[in-house]
Amino acid sequence: MVNEDIKNNPQLSHKVTVIEKVLAKNNKMADKIRAEFDKHKITCFNMMSSPGSGKTTTLENLADKLPYKFAVIEGDLETSRDAERIRNKGIWSFQLQTGRACHLDAGMVKHAIAHFPFNDVEIAFIENVGNLVCPASYDVGAHYNMVFVSVPEGDDKIEKYPVMFRKADIIIITKADMLEFFDFDITKAKEAAYKLNPKAPVVLLNNKTGEGLDEIIEWISKKRKEHLEKLGA
Repeated sequence: MVNEDIKNNPQLSHKVTVIEKVLAKNNKMADKIRAEFDKHKITCFNMMSSPGSGKTTTLENLADKLPYKFAVIEGDLETSRDAERIRNKGIWSFQLQTGRACHLDAGMVKHAIAHFPFNDVEIAFIENVGNLVCPASYDVGAHYNMVFVSVPEGDDKIEKYPVMFRKADIIIITKADMLEFFDFDITKAKEAAYKLNPKAPVVLLNNKTGEGLDEIIEWISKKRKEHLEKLGA
């Protein structure tokens, strides 16, 4: 039905063609970014979620425990607050301010790549703009996707925003310390996640106590090893 609608509507057909060209250009650039990471044997993770889910706090906690040297590319509409928080932990961070754009794309990330400390790190994190919709459509040159959803957002968000969660290589439910204050059904959330994406592990994270952080570090280490094996390193 959708294909027939496009076929019978020249304006709609033109719009779809333009979008396809934009994404094709983006994907080509993303492949170049990924190749640059591969060249330096750096494993890159794209972090996606709604605003305020705890991505930056997770990075701050990883700075204390992750057994790899890492750098962060930050995406926000305005301010450099998140990048400053990361730098305060002694981690290199580059802030991308998107203005009105609700996501990062490969073209934006390319600006950060020009300054990236390739020779000094093993892992790169791209903290995408807080949004559960648009970031899922744009390849930014990462190898793996980390998708976060917080307890205050509700256990229905996984089913309501399926595209994002299908893209995930790991799903992290944050702010576990607030479970007693919100009607969030962990079992229901996990069932929804596994139904959409059976291969992605689901981790419950409490950034206040550190519960779940070791599990995330173990997963990052596993993906790092897989990536290096693909490179023959």
